[in-house]
Amino acid sequence: MNKDHIHNRKLTWRHLKALNELYEKGKTRSSLRGHDYIEHLINRKKFIKPKPGNLNILEAQKDYYPFFNEHLLPYFQRYKDFFEQEQLEHDGRRPYPEEDILTLMFIAAKRDTLKAELTTQRTFSTNIFKGKGSKYLEQQESIKKAVCKILDIQDFPEKDPKNLQWRFVVDCLQPALIVLCENINYLKDPWPAKENNVELWYVGGNNTRIIEDIPDEKLRLPIYYSCDWDYHGLKIFIDIKTKLEKKGVSLSLLMPPNTIDRLPVDSPDHNSFWNHKQPLSGLEITDFQPEHIQLIEELISKDQWIEEEASGLLEIILHNEVQPNL
Repeated sequence: MNKDHIHNRKLTWRHLKALNELYEKGKTRSSLRGHDYIEHLINRKKFIKPKPGNLNILEAQKDYYPFFNEHLLPYFQRYKDFFEQEQLEHDGRRPYPEEDILTLMFIAAKRDTLKAELTTQRTFSTNIFKGKGSKYLEQQESIKKAVCKILDIQDFPEKDPKNLQWRFVVDCLQPALIVLCENINYLKDPWPAKENNVELWYVGGNNTRIIEDIPDEKLRLPIYYSCDWDYHGLKIFIDIKTKLEKKGVSLSLLMPPNTIDRLPVDSPDHNSFWNHKQPLSGLEITDFQPEHIQLIEELISKDQWIEEEASGLLEIILHNEVQPNL
């Protein structure tokens, strides 16, 4: 597991502010101990040490500075600039999880699309704050307040629009390939993809009709599919693959580089289950390569699945020997 990946480090804005203070001043009094990732930086990486004689002060070691500069400073600065641009409160008391900050930035980037087909609060929470449940915004007042300010709304409507069809794309100027993503989270952290000429399209849930909107010139690019390795994710792959084949275009399924960190199918907020009564859970075997089939059969036999975001997007691309600009 790559602990430095956003999905794994689980930092909040308070943590990031304290780590930035450590970078700028060489020390911080902020209470950081007890957080898994911070303890990883202290005990395993040896980037940070408690001050001798005063354990309430943490001091940066020499290797901390290049590490922070590469892995955390670009994100800290983006978040800070975003908060200021959107005029959102962002002092050290704000416990925004980093993943929620990225979601708020995504909402700001796609605000016109989201406002044009504004859903109920629960539908919005389910689709935009992936994996956090339909009641997340009800439970997180500060996050809801930020969302409403970004969208310039007083509250969410009581009914969903008919035929909801959000179109989410992360464009880049000179795309070398397209990755269709089942989940929205890679689009919330678009900079690695953009920097490496990878264009991202969100095709999760009932959003597969977006395939009809891909311009013909982009259908000439290599197209890949990244997904949760569960029944629903792989079924969507087959549906999209079939649609593209009718256009004379092939679709390649990206293998996860991390097949160790598996989850049980009855994980919280996971509603995709294998069908043990049919071979390969009823999935068409001819749509998969031998290595795909082997992994799927292992997952079915153990009632497990692999989350798409268990690995970083560029890590997945490298593992599959796809070379856009890496």
